[in-house]
Amino acid sequence: MFIVNVKIKPTNNIKLYLDADGGLSVGKSAEINRKLYKLIEAEAMFPDGDFSLEVSSPGVDEPLLSDRQYKKNIGRTVLITPAEGKDILGLLKEVQEDKLVLEVKVPKKKETTMVEVPLADIKKTVVQITF
Repeated sequence: MFIVNVKIKPTNNIKLYLDADGGLSVGKSAEINRKLYKLIEAEAMFPDGDFSLEVSSPGVDEPLLSDRQYKKNIGRTVLITPAEGKDILGLLKEVQEDKLVLEVKVPKKKETTMVEVPLADIKKTVVQITF
């Protein structure tokens, strides 16, 4: 299990996004929420106990943020928005230290090609839900 993101709003709303290599169950999220809530209260981190806590996995529309998330999603279709240029839709085949390798369909053909995308050139990557 690993932390993907933490957001704390001015209204003392804490959102903790977790993920796990094998997925994160609702039960595990609830267990972590209860334990973390008690720790925050015990440390009196917020005056008068005025805070809320949400623990969940990132939604399916949330971009991938960590190397572990990329590795977890090998074999799934992703949409990459590069810092410059057109979006790239393809099957995530490999995650290397400095780049992703995607299998991309060649337009108007029944062929695919392998495309390497440097991680430094990626603005956003979102897993696509396919049916």
